[in-house]
Amino acid sequence: MTPENLFDLTGKTALVTGGATGIGRMAAEGLCAAGARVLIASRKAEACAQAADDLNALGYRGQVEGFGGDVGTEEGIAVLCRDVRARADRLDILMNNAGTSWGMPLGQFPYMAWDRVMRLNVAGLFHLTQELLPLLETAASDEDPARVINVGSVMGETPHGDRAYSYAASKAAVHHLTRILAKELADRRITVNALAPGPFVSKMTAFATADEDVRARVGAQVPLGRVGRPEDIAGVMQFLCGQGGAYITGAILPVSGGINVETGPDLFQEAYE
Repeated sequence: MTPENLFDLTGKTALVTGGATGIGRMAAEGLCAAGARVLIASRKAEACAQAADDLNALGYRGQVEGFGGDVGTEEGIAVLCRDVRARADRLDILMNNAGTSWGMPLGQFPYMAWDRVMRLNVAGLFHLTQELLPLLETAASDEDPARVINVGSVMGETPHGDRAYSYAASKAAVHHLTRILAKELADRRITVNALAPGPFVSKMTAFATADEDVRARVGAQVPLGRVGRPEDIAGVMQFLCGQGGAYITGAILPVSGGINVETGPDLFQEAYE
């Protein structure tokens, strides 16, 4: 391996859950562009198939295949794993991106929002990873570990509830699980890292990013002055999954434009003026 191909993913097979839209699709495009064969799955099989067609039409070196898969139930995970095993005898990259959120003001937040969000965002992520370990171990080696990339959130790092209490707590759990699994799977030559994104354009954040004016106002609150772009996700995925990221595990990578280091107003600003 030389510095000129540190991010080359030719010959690798990846699974991206929730890969038809949003951050999952951005990641799938980045992996495909680097030469990987990318399987994308979500509850909406038709959307995944259409996304695969759209990405393949871009002419990248890799190839994308889309099909249905539900990470929200134990039965759905069993079916998804069966379908993945039917398509591949090894898995170099697993991106646990499928997730959901729930927003309501404090005082109105429903009990059911905890079960639904934690079941998919935490239990589903863990169980899918556990079930796919044999395929990941088959691909793993001392020189080139298999990779697990979990999608957390800057809301799991900083106290930004923003009415999405179960979502923020679930992403904090994802970050902690990432560190635990990184420790436990290192001797199997599987790295486990997480992304902690800030605001990106997606269906989940449509209330804040679909309208251009609202998106600009939201972006203005980010230290770097904008919401995330597709290449921000594509680039970090190519890094973590390529040889350049082979020696990194247990990291929570902030892809948030600096929100992760915000600490509020300067305490002594009034004294300086």
